[in-house]
Formats: sequence, structure tokens, C-alpha cells
Amino acid sequence: MSEGIAVIGIDHRHCYTMVANLIEAGGHLVGWATEGEPGTLEGWVERYPDAPRRTEAELLADPEVTIVVTAGVPSERPGISCRAMQAGKHVLSDKPGALTQDDLEDIRRTAGETGRIWAVDFSERFEVPGMTRVSRLVAEGAIGEVIDVTLLAPHRLNAPTRPDWFWDHAKGGGILADIGSHQIEQVLHLSGSTEAEILFAEVDCLRAPPFQDRGRIAMRAGRTSGTILLHWYTPDGLPTWGDGRLFVTGTEGFIEIRKYVDPEGAEGGNHVILVDNDRSERWQASDEPLPFFAGFLDGVRTGRMPDPEHPFRVMALAIEAQAMADATGTC
Repeated sequence: MSEGIAVIGIDHRHCYTMVANLIEAGGHLVGWATEGEPGTLEGWVERYPDAPRRTEAELLADPEVTIVVTAGVPSERPGISCRAMQAGKHVLSDKPGALTQDDLEDIRRTAGETGRIWAVDFSERFEVPGMTRVSRLVAEGAIGEVIDVTLLAPHRLNAPTRPDWFWDHAKGGGILADIGSHQIEQVLHLSGSTEAEILFAEVDCLRAPPFQDRGRIAMRAGRTSGTILLHWYTPDGLPTWGDGRLFVTGTEGFIEIRKYVDPEGAEGGNHVILVDNDRSERWQASDEPLPFFAGFLDGVRTGRMPDPEHPFRVMALAIEAQAMADATGTC
């Protein structure tokens, strides 16, 4: 059975791929609602010209809709998520799914009361085919026990195209709560641990305070250490928005992935490198599947997700890291 999808809030471009991947996995788009005329509107209509624009109330009352996707202004996503679950819908939120611990607790309470699923699309894993290969190699024990995960996550600022909310800390959440949540999620996932702590978190406002354009996190998940470096300084000469790189060190080898680009090297992205005690091997892993979206739809149909607490853990840690960094007053 094809699940009906409604989109409430298209303020971030992630709405394009979130819906595309859910449709590919077996859903269908019923309609969409958004406030005002966000800069994403033209691109959205180009991609989904046949989907009607409706009101939020109409979509939440529509029995054909079983899933609400939101890529609204980050500070508005918790409210959209809670209203959707109260209307009997399951929710897939763009990251960050929440910006405060109070909002996160509201979402948790609403999910518990309604029995609905709340998930977050951490696209730097869920939408990267090469990460499917990395995850499988780690799960198969190709490098032994994972003892360290290091992530470099540069992003391009594209300042002229950014909406007003992007520059507002209260609406956008800060660099660690926002893009840092991607990296925290990957440390948790690759460590295999459900327990983690933030050891250190710091942000800088190098260009124009109070906008945070550089951040660092040190964390521990079980026996795995995690090091995360973030910034908004991708130069215009790079042919994509960021040279995202991940290094997984194990007791028997290491894995590297260049997710989006290999400057002056192999074409394309999803370059996975494995070195163990017997070999050094490289794959271009763009043909790997993206299992998260089919898994989410299966969870909607069965009412069960493999680890429903995972997005709550990730966002709690990201919010904690952001609060820790904000408390230092460096910006």
C-alpha cells in the first residue's frame, strides 16, 4: 500500500530529497503547505508541479495522509511535528528536529501519547549511498571494534541565498544543533552504542557575530571517541557544497569515505576506502541503496521502528553540545 505524504514547511531545500526518497521507497505526495513564499518555492513547484498547495489544517484532516514531512523553519518543526502526531500522522522531520530540550520533551511526550513515529532525516548518512557501504563494512567487522570516528563537515555559506531565519540563532539553532546533529548521529551509529556524552563543544563567529561559522565537538560513545569539525568556509572553486569526509578507525583497520567529491581525484562522490591487515581497497559506492526511507515506511505500516529512541538521543546530544558551546560566550 502506498503511504500518503503531506509536506508542511518547505523552508529548507532538504524538502526536495526527503520527498523524492519517500516516493522512491513507495509513498505518494498528497499535497503541501507552507508559510509565505520561501526561496525554495520555485524549485519545489518545478519538482512537484502536480501536487496541490493546501492549508496545514486541510492536510492534517485528510485521511489519505499518513506521513507528514517537515522542512520548515527549524524553530517551527517541533510544533508542526506535535500537531501532526496529534492528528494521527507519523512524522519525518528535517534536521534539526528540535532546538531546545523542552521542545524535544514535548515531541517525546506527544509521540508516546499518540503512538505515532517521529523520525529525523539525518541526510549526511541517510542520503549518502557510500554510507550504506561504510555501515555494512563496520557491521561485518571489517575493521574490528570501532575505536574512533572523525568527521570533517565543511559547508558552503551561499550567503546571498540564505533566508532571514538562517542568521537568527533562535530560529536556526546554531551550527552544532543544526549541522552538528548529522555528525553526532554518525558517531552514535558507527559506535553501535546507545550511550554517549559530550566532552567538549565550542563555536566561533569569525565573519560577523553572532552568526556561528565554525564549531568543534569531542564526544564519547561507549568505547568510541568522536571528533567533529564543522564550518561554513567551503570555497567557491569546489564543485559541490562541501568536501565531507569521515574516518573510522578500528582495532583491525580503518575506513575513509569522501562523500561528495574527490578534488583532483576520481570523479563523483561516495568514494569508500578500506585498509585492514591484508588489503587496501577502494570502491565508488554510488549504486548502494538508501535503506532508511524504506525502513521508515515499513515502520509506519507496522507501527514499529527498529530504534525509535535514536533521533531523540541524537538531538538531545546536539542540543547539549550547542548549549555547552553557547555558554562559553565566544560569540
